[in-house]
Amino acid sequence: MLSKCVNHYKRFGGAGLLDVSNYAHSKNQSDVLVLHRWCFRLFHIAHAQFIPKMAAVQGGIGDADIKTDIKTEPSADGFGNNNANEGRVLSASPGSSASTGSNKQSAAVPSEDQQTLLAVLQFLKKNKLTESVEILRREAGLPENSLNLKSTESSGAGGAAGSVDLEGGDASSLLSRVTGSSSVGAQAPTKGTVNSECSAAGEDQPDVSVVLSAYSQQGDPALYEVYYSDLKKFIETVLDCHRAELSQVFYPLFVHMYLELVYNNHENEAKAFFEKFSGDQECYYEDDLRILSGLTKKEHMRGNETLLDFRTSKFVLRISRDSYQLLKRHLQERQNNQIWNIIQEHLYIDIFDGMPRSKSQIDAMSGSLAGEAKREANKTKVYYGLLKEPEIELPLDDEDEEAENEEGKPKKKKPKKDSMGSKSKKQDPNAPSQNRIPLPELKDSDKLDKIMYMKEATKRIRLGPDNLPSICFYTFLNVYQGLTAVDFTDDSSLIAGGFADSTVRVWSVTPKKLRKVKSAADLNLIDKESDDVLERIMDEKTASESKILYGHSGPVYGISFSPDRNYLLSSSEDGTVRLWSLLTFSCLVAYKGHNYPVWDTQFSPYGYYFVSGGHDRVARLWATDHYQPLRIFSGHLADVTCTRFHPNSNYVATGSSDRTIRLWDVLTGNCARIFTGHKGPIHALAFSPNGKFLASGATDGRVLLWDIGHGLMVGELKGHTDTIYSLRFSRDGEILASGSMDNTVRLWDAMKAFDDLETDDFTAATGHIHLQDNSQELLLGTYTTKSTPVIHLHFTRRNLLLAAGAFNP
Repeated sequence: MLSKCVNHYKRFGGAGLLDVSNYAHSKNQSDVLVLHRWCFRLFHIAHAQFIPKMAAVQGGIGDADIKTDIKTEPSADGFGNNNANEGRVLSASPGSSASTGSNKQSAAVPSEDQQTLLAVLQFLKKNKLTESVEILRREAGLPENSLNLKSTESSGAGGAAGSVDLEGGDASSLLSRVTGSSSVGAQAPTKGTVNSECSAAGEDQPDVSVVLSAYSQQGDPALYEVYYSDLKKFIETVLDCHRAELSQVFYPLFVHMYLELVYNNHENEAKAFFEKFSGDQECYYEDDLRILSGLTKKEHMRGNETLLDFRTSKFVLRISRDSYQLLKRHLQERQNNQIWNIIQEHLYIDIFDGMPRSKSQIDAMSGSLAGEAKREANKTKVYYGLLKEPEIELPLDDEDEEAENEEGKPKKKKPKKDSMGSKSKKQDPNAPSQNRIPLPELKDSDKLDKIMYMKEATKRIRLGPDNLPSICFYTFLNVYQGLTAVDFTDDSSLIAGGFADSTVRVWSVTPKKLRKVKSAADLNLIDKESDDVLERIMDEKTASESKILYGHSGPVYGISFSPDRNYLLSSSEDGTVRLWSLLTFSCLVAYKGHNYPVWDTQFSPYGYYFVSGGHDRVARLWATDHYQPLRIFSGHLADVTCTRFHPNSNYVATGSSDRTIRLWDVLTGNCARIFTGHKGPIHALAFSPNGKFLASGATDGRVLLWDIGHGLMVGELKGHTDTIYSLRFSRDGEILASGSMDNTVRLWDAMKAFDDLETDDFTAATGHIHLQDNSQELLLGTYTTKSTPVIHLHFTRRNLLLAAGAFNP
């Protein structure tokens, strides 16, 4: 029954089948409920498999030419009976008009299923649900006169059920047809086997059984090596311009063919297949292949998250039209059904017009768990500009008042205006509206801090290739409890560390010591109208250079100071995010939403909001005054390892172990960008101060630069030899600093990397990139520690670079 439902779903184009809300108008409520349950089950099963529309396999969404090409060609495939239905599904893309005649449409659907479909349509029509009838009929590609037929001739190989009385059929006959089992031609024994396995899997994991059942095939296991070797030999002999593109299919085909062998209990053949071809795969799939090698029995597949993710997410390949036609023609000539079925079922081929991509272009974008990003995934408009800063009067200090000229005008008033203040008077055309998302209002303390920031900015050092920043390194010594996270306040007055012993420790890096607020009884005795009331409320008896915060029950993996320095966030293995007060040095609230370790958390640049990401593969957006998340960003196929807010607070970037970076819209919760190119889990993200670019670092030791507006990779910085754990742009955006487990801090010329960028319309449309191998030109300096991995970097308001890490003897 499950496989039959899925087959129905595929034929109907993947759309929602019925508007079940309209069923309330039906007279026979009991029959309607049964039909409703069937439709809901059908909808649920199909969505559990995340099956996109089949037409998208062949070409990019929105590419009319590609769809036309796909619709006309599969009818001439010449494949065997086992693949006939698959070819027909592809030949009738969703939403296509039924202009080929009733005979052709009848051939596209087996008689038993066609009768069931017509019965459903007739039942809906009888209950005056005409709109649902039209939608379903169009999705199935049936001619308009199909509902006027009294009966349907059987064309299946099994010769089942010759006719159905549609006009006189009651609901019970319809429901018995919908819920009953049926056999379709020669494939009946195989489908029956799948159905029994699905039902025997238990009610607790129906989705897993449905996902894995797609690997049930009738192919001869001994021929898998022959099929793969034949394709490999063909691709190795094609022209060089096509070879690089077609070689992309090796890895996903290898994985799915191996899993099919394992699922069908051909363990020896699977082992031989793996040993023969695993060495041919790209080196950046080593970790995935290591996991795959452990799946040697069918029982191993059921609880494996990586496998289910790979199975439910179609592997995306970007191939030119000429290369794709070359591959398709070869498979048709050889009648290689096994590989063609896998391509149709498990791959999404994003076809583009133009010259094939080179090996270097493909390698630059490859490496993620599910292939490249679809081109349409990066076409959404992103408002990457900065919000208009509030207008704040900058008061004159004592030096300014003394330095008046003879005319009585202050000399230093003009230089005191910060560049940020001058820019804020004009609204950035690429910026979101000020009220796109609700932001907290500025308090008096925030305004004072803004003033201090602008004063500091006047003394900021202008950095560049000839004027590199000084670096101050904070080394944590004797950290036997294991340093796992570090953060500085924006004004660089405090530093906090998260440790594996579940504690959070806060230090003052200025002569001013940390003090707690006085008790309630002592606060009542204070004159609240005095000018120094903020000093009087602090208890001098509690002054110390550091404070320890207890509360977590597992290692602390992420920490973040609030912009106003009054709060501190920490995320832990215990699945919670805790908010700490830096006035009382106590925990105010524990946010519980993640079910597994929380790897990272970060405050919004405006405070109030914060984001967290963890092992449950989702990122959550929170507000400090809500104990439930405001948004759940779901889409990654593995752990969310790092999070970062965009400077305008309207977007959140997340890096993951699935080797992708996603940009999420805070307002809608939708994914606005997907970036692929890293060959390992991503552990560091940093936005440029102007909000236009994003830098990312991973275990592959590479720093990649991304243009957020165009959704393209624009640079690659190579030099580190180990995982990059920290990235930070200087305050003016001139320099990018990177810190790594290779015990070095490297400085890169960010302005040169972005100034040399030329993004033409063709590059933006096709996703083609031409990366210059100029890492050595952009590298401004390398600074090595004695034996201290660099896990955090921070630029002060005057552009002094602070670095931190734990000494590793």
